[in-house]
Amino acid sequence: MVTFLKFNSYTFEGITANYLFMKIYLIIALVFLSTLFCFGQKLKVKQGDFNFIKGQKEINVEFVYDNMKLLKKNLSNDEYVKEHSAELEEKTRGKGTSWEKSWYASRELIYAPKFLELMNRYLYEDHNVFFSENLAEAKYTLIVETIWVYPGWDAGVMKQPAKVSTLLKFVETNNRDNILLEVTSENAPGDQWGSSFSNEDRLGEGYAKTGKSFAKLILKKGF
Repeated sequence: MVTFLKFNSYTFEGITANYLFMKIYLIIALVFLSTLFCFGQKLKVKQGDFNFIKGQKEINVEFVYDNMKLLKKNLSNDEYVKEHSAELEEKTRGKGTSWEKSWYASRELIYAPKFLELMNRYLYEDHNVFFSENLAEAKYTLIVETIWVYPGWDAGVMKQPAKVSTLLKFVETNNRDNILLEVTSENAPGDQWGSSFSNEDRLGEGYAKTGKSFAKLILKKGF
């Protein structure tokens, strides 16, 4: 025998209309808050100017992760890797070791390519300034130093984007003490349409957002 509940002229099998409406409202509110979270990136010029960029054909790029911190606890990279690897290993033997390899590989396979792709999309395609690693002959080098990251999370219907904070510093390749421009980028959001259950993929989108925003700032100030 099926029991029906009647409430405010709406009839549902085993559930009230109010409950359904509240659930929908909660999901919409969470999506809205998640969207607000994505507008937290801040770019700030700490020193220097953009005058040197115009006329350059290529810029060497180096990525530095030596002093990066993670999560709200400001863990060092070693602390984070040890903690997260142990959690995964406890659930499934071998998974922690596998994740640790992918964590470090992501720097070259995801983070750097994502950043460079967006920089070149705006600066090479429009102004013929090419950004790449290993350009030893380039007059200037852009050092992308990762300061802090938050991997975010994805639970299907609810998620929180990753966040990436970096120090972006242009120096003379043969005289690293000569800093031409220094910009801080804080909380670049890492998110994508649909679900992404990989911390590394979400962080990769944070590096892409960093590259896109920084490229736009260069276009605005340097051309």
